[in-house]
Amino acid sequence: MPSVRELSALYENVMLGPRRGPSVCVTCFNFTDGYERCYACDHGGSVLDAVVPISYSVAREQLHHALASYKRLDGDVARRLGASLAAILWRFLAEHERCLASAARTDGFDLVTTVPSGDRTRDEQHPLRWIVGELTAPTRDRYERLLKRSQDNIEPRTFSPDKFAATCKLNAAAVLLIDDTWTTGASAQSAAATLKDAGADRVAAVVIGRHLNREWHENDRRLRGIERPFDWSTCALCAEPARPRPT
Repeated sequence: MPSVRELSALYENVMLGPRRGPSVCVTCFNFTDGYERCYACDHGGSVLDAVVPISYSVAREQLHHALASYKRLDGDVARRLGASLAAILWRFLAEHERCLASAARTDGFDLVTTVPSGDRTRDEQHPLRWIVGELTAPTRDRYERLLKRSQDNIEPRTFSPDKFAATCKLNAAAVLLIDDTWTTGASAQSAAATLKDAGADRVAAVVIGRHLNREWHENDRRLRGIERPFDWSTCALCAEPARPRPT
């Protein structure tokens, strides 16, 4: 069986590490046009104590396909994709969970959970729980299913504390929340609101891919400016801020 390092290395040349810097959203690391926060973060809920995306996930490119396909396909292909994504998450958390805890102003995370699927039926078989609760060593012993999709009909990509339902009281726990993809952040922020309503003290999120469209504004130029291969020794929270590059 391939090692965590071998599986994660398969994506090193397509992963693009987010960095702080000018015209980068301070919440989700989206590119902006000179603003401190992107439109979605400025106009949606802001409940999470910290967020760290592992990589940008560029539409129609390799990481994006893996993040979409592992939960839409089945059989050996889905299992291989899930194992690779678990390796990425495992290797990143082994290096940088402490960076996220520091950003969230907590000594560590008591519990780990996942953002539910927006589709109630699909959520019952969501493979992200398998990745986090079984495959990924840094999370499996702390994993609990703390959230389920509620019965309320909430519009997709809309922030609402009613989108999810907590499965138990949390008694001031610090919770590490994991999602596969961040697009607007509405699901992760909604999940954080539900966890805090249930008693969580701190909630911080790791997302495997921060979704971007290469064609939007100057995204292509900025994405091409990110060094490859992916550097596992730094993350969006601990790395030096990116410097503007000449156009």
